[in-house]
Amino acid sequence: MKKFDILTPIGILIGISTLLFAVFTNAGMGSVVFFIQLASFLIVFGGIAAALLINFSSQEMKALPKVTHEVFRYENHNLNQLIETFVNLSTKARREGLLALEASLDDVEDRFIRKGVLLAVDGIEPDIIKDIMMAEIVAMEERHKKGRLIFEKAGEYAPAWGMVGTLVGLILMLQELEDPALGPNMALALITTLYGTILANLIFLPISSKLEQKTDDEVFVKQIVIEGVIGVQSGQNPKILEEKLSAFVRESGREEELEETEELANEA
Repeated sequence: MKKFDILTPIGILIGISTLLFAVFTNAGMGSVVFFIQLASFLIVFGGIAAALLINFSSQEMKALPKVTHEVFRYENHNLNQLIETFVNLSTKARREGLLALEASLDDVEDRFIRKGVLLAVDGIEPDIIKDIMMAEIVAMEERHKKGRLIFEKAGEYAPAWGMVGTLVGLILMLQELEDPALGPNMALALITTLYGTILANLIFLPISSKLEQKTDDEVFVKQIVIEGVIGVQSGQNPKILEEKLSAFVRESGREEELEETEELANEA
């Protein structure tokens, strides 16, 4: 079950607040207001949007709201419960046969687990089951990669469009070279570079990295599922299967990482 990931908005808020507070303590509220420039926003955001529209197809851009929504959600992967599920399935398969597992799937919400167990019930060879399920993982990784790539590219374009805004400001400033107010004009020109850098390093690139981590976690869990399905179909002893899956979790070190992330999100 996916829940709201409060760490993402908190991180963004802390980053922006830290910057504004630093400006405020150094130069007062007037300087903070000066950093809010509509023209700079239009150049940077408009440029990034235009570049993304050129770079990606309409279908990929339509998926952007859904991908963005995933940034603010996290899935509670209870690995111990996952292992227990396969131990129970293995126990029932050894007692009543593989065909009896189909009725047990009513309590299993995970579509990937259901698919794997149904393939096992249908008598598909273990190697073929593994190939089918791995193909689904590869397709998922590719789908996630396309969504993540939009944020990666936005992170690349943001500083460049910030520099474009700065160049525009410098050109306009040079037209009035005899004007004594070059300092304020120069500061205004540099704000677009600041916007581009902040967007790249506080928003787009961290979001891309977070999406990549979410994909890695999901792939990891699905690999455990595959091992569990193969173990159930081959009739492994439930105790042996439990030990095998538990070792798989311990050796990866992911269980502790996922639990720490969940604890931080819940505490926040």
